[in-house]
Amino acid sequence: MVRYLYVVMMVGQIGLLGSLCAGIIQASPKEQVHVRMDTGEAQAVLAILAKRKAHQTVENADWQRLFASEGYKRLKNREQAMGRPFTDAEFEAFVLSDSLLEKADALATTLTRWQQVDVTQAAEKSLAYLPEHAQIKARIYPLIKPKTNSFVFQDKMGRAIYLYLDPEVTPEQFENTLAHEMHHIGYSSCCPSRQTAREIAKLPPNLQAILTWLGAFGEGAAMLAAAGGPDIHPHQVSKPEDRVRWDRDMANFNTDLKKVEAFFLDILNGKLTTEAQIRQVGFTFFGIQGPWYTVGWKMDVLIEKTYGRAKLIECLCDTRKLLPTYNQAAEAYNRTASEPLALWSAPLVDALDNALAPSQRVLSTGRTKE
Repeated sequence: MVRYLYVVMMVGQIGLLGSLCAGIIQASPKEQVHVRMDTGEAQAVLAILAKRKAHQTVENADWQRLFASEGYKRLKNREQAMGRPFTDAEFEAFVLSDSLLEKADALATTLTRWQQVDVTQAAEKSLAYLPEHAQIKARIYPLIKPKTNSFVFQDKMGRAIYLYLDPEVTPEQFENTLAHEMHHIGYSSCCPSRQTAREIAKLPPNLQAILTWLGAFGEGAAMLAAAGGPDIHPHQVSKPEDRVRWDRDMANFNTDLKKVEAFFLDILNGKLTTEAQIRQVGFTFFGIQGPWYTVGWKMDVLIEKTYGRAKLIECLCDTRKLLPTYNQAAEAYNRTASEPLALWSAPLVDALDNALAPSQRVLSTGRTKE
């Protein structure tokens, strides 16, 4: 899964500017989606590998085609902006390596298969779990490069999804990853609303920090959106070991919820105050696919099945409502469940619910059960 620092997006969203959605006329899905896959970098590398395989001379024009490709230039700019060494000479040595030449056929086949994926369809899949005015604008770059990481990054050209061209990733997995990441991109175009952002900006710093990190549960929402619904396993198209790991982690839902709760309570009670302290703890819940994914997904599924998708989207876009709404749904679920779900503690839920206007509060009494 692409590591996307979703919470960083949330930091920029919770401010006086708020959402870009307000005032936008409702658009059709096609008008809301502006995505394009650019394979220029990968094709340029494959062309060089094809020449090498045929024992032909690699000309200067072949290198210039690679270095002039949009994907290469943006990758180079991104790496240098992050203070990492990245030179044309080093990349040329990578392309001329024997290890890469051995992968040439597999890489070419993978690129051909990935190009058959309808990226617009993947984006529209994400829109099903976003407000009606959400927009998804992004470039997608399948890349042949030394590092095997994939990521989302924004520069002056906009947001882009950079994906390591991995022969072990099937077209179905590729589409799932795109839908996941495009859900993040669509979310940032529209959530929170301007009004919600203004209200959050007036809250005490500890509550603002909690609400920012509640946005990290968006990883679970992206898993749900990419799968296509609450009754579809989020790793339906993944490798068997990924599905096994997810199911094992889901069995620890109650324990993991309480671990994250302790983090939120430490912020609420002033034990964690600085951004550095909060980030240090908050990022421990990522892992390969940690509680921000699993606990977030489970809460979202329960809310959708109990109250419908519209209510879930409302909670995702105003994170003050997420935990109170989950608790309300879980209390109803637990009345007949053989294995009850953990609830978020009253002090935390009350603090979030009371951050809403009285007419918006989820809990009628302002209290929730332990």
